[in-house]
Amino acid sequence: MSELHTPQAGDDAAQDTDVVALLMRQHGDIRNLFDEVEATKGDARQEAFRRLVRLLAVHETAEEEVVHPFVHRTVAGGEEVVKARLAEERSAKETLSTLDDLDTGDPKFMPQLLSLRQDVQEHARAEERYEFIHIRRSADAATLASLARGVKAAEAMAPTRPHPGVESATANVILGPVAALMDRTRDAVRKAMGKD
Repeated sequence: MSELHTPQAGDDAAQDTDVVALLMRQHGDIRNLFDEVEATKGDARQEAFRRLVRLLAVHETAEEEVVHPFVHRTVAGGEEVVKARLAEERSAKETLSTLDDLDTGDPKFMPQLLSLRQDVQEHARAEERYEFIHIRRSADAATLASLARGVKAAEAMAPTRPHPGVESATANVILGPVAALMDRTRDAVRKAMGKD
C-alpha cells in the first residue's frame, strides 16, 4: 500500500482542501496528456501538446511558489530536497522549451518528447517521495487547505509557457516582464493563503 493516501479523483471538495491530492491529480493529468500527445497526429497532436505545455508550466510554477518554500522551511534537509527538484525542473523546462520550438510533426519531436516524459515522470516520483509524503505528515488540514489555495492562486497567474532559469525568485529579478508576472503570482499566492 502506498504511503500517500489520496482522496478519490472525483472528490472535488477534497482536492480543493488538500494540496497533496490536488498535485497528485495533476501528476495523473500530465501522464494522460503525454499519452494523448503520443497517440495523436497532426492538429490533434498539436492541440494536446499545447495543453501539456500549459499544464506543465502552471503546475511547476505553483510548486516553485508554494510547495518548495514550504518543504524548505518545514522538512529536515528541505534545502537539499528543494535544490534537487529545482534542478530537475530547470532541465525539464529546457527540453520543453526546445520542443515548443519544434513542429509536432518534426522527426525530432517524438524522441525529445519521450525523453521529456521520462524526466517528468522521474521528477514527479521524486516530488511524491521527498516532498508530498513529508507535507502530508507535517501539515494539518488547515495548512493543507492553505497550500491548496496558494497552488490554485499561483496556477491562475502562472506563465503558460516554460521559462528555463525562472526556478527561483533570484532568477526572476533579471527577467523583466516574466519577473513582473512572477511577482504578481507570489502576491496572489500570499493573499490566497492569508499572508497579506
